[in-house]
Amino acid sequence: MPTNDNASNSNMQDPTSKHPQPDFPAQDQEHPGWTGPMDPPPDHGETSYQGSGLLVNRKAVLTGGDSGIGRAVALAFAREGADVLFTYLPEEKDDAAETARLVSEAGRTAVPVVCDVREEEQCQALVDRAAADFGRIDVLVNNAAYQMSQPDGIGAITTEQFDRVVKTNLYGMFWLSKMAVPHIPRGGSILNTTSVQAYQPSPHLLDYATTKGAIVTFTHGLAKMLAKDGIRVNAVAPGPVWTPLIPATLPDTKEFGKQAPLGRPAQPAEIAPAYVFLASEHASFVTGEILNATGGTPLP
Repeated sequence: MPTNDNASNSNMQDPTSKHPQPDFPAQDQEHPGWTGPMDPPPDHGETSYQGSGLLVNRKAVLTGGDSGIGRAVALAFAREGADVLFTYLPEEKDDAAETARLVSEAGRTAVPVVCDVREEEQCQALVDRAAADFGRIDVLVNNAAYQMSQPDGIGAITTEQFDRVVKTNLYGMFWLSKMAVPHIPRGGSILNTTSVQAYQPSPHLLDYATTKGAIVTFTHGLAKMLAKDGIRVNAVAPGPVWTPLIPATLPDTKEFGKQAPLGRPAQPAEIAPAYVFLASEHASFVTGEILNATGGTPLP
């Protein structure tokens, strides 16, 4: 019978204890949140992610790349050989500078661009910038998102909040996909960030969960539409992930992620490899799929 006598000599780690587990220290930030004050600090793969040439010379456009999943994806893409143009909001300048440093340190071109994806004109300017700087867009990652917890229910969700959630999470994705397609060559791809919330919505995140469900539908439909053009469209559905959005939008972070079967939230570094796989040639026959990374929460 096989044994685990050699487990201590391998690089395998217990996933339940690989990263910090709740309870976390009390912490609160204003939106959009910043990486520096977070306790524990998020892991974006700074010391762990090792590239293997999966995206050499690819040109990637990534929204929400200043922190969290976006920073981890930018770092992973760069270490796999891609140049990365990424967006951030003006108040996220310091976090964006750190993402740019990590991409540059990997020997690739970093292009940080201020962009509010709620504005159609800014989305067009972003695509124009990418086309001018890179000549093409091999991978578009629609990752920017907004949420705000409303424990008091639907009556507490203002029209202003609903509009911001929908415009950030859906309009931006729609506009950028539409605008980018003429610049995506055959073999390129579009990756969207959905969520476990699309399938198991938390009542206090009703509007956010609604948009994440729409992203699943959009991904399935656009994949069928673009298959004839040789462009693949997929999405990643993370479970709880330890990013600045959490202390900036949830009233209590003490037990964040404890509900996942693995008993903790993911670190951004654990989610980024899913995007690398879907963007790479290893996923050449994968389109219209949702890659679930939920820490064990079963999804359809």
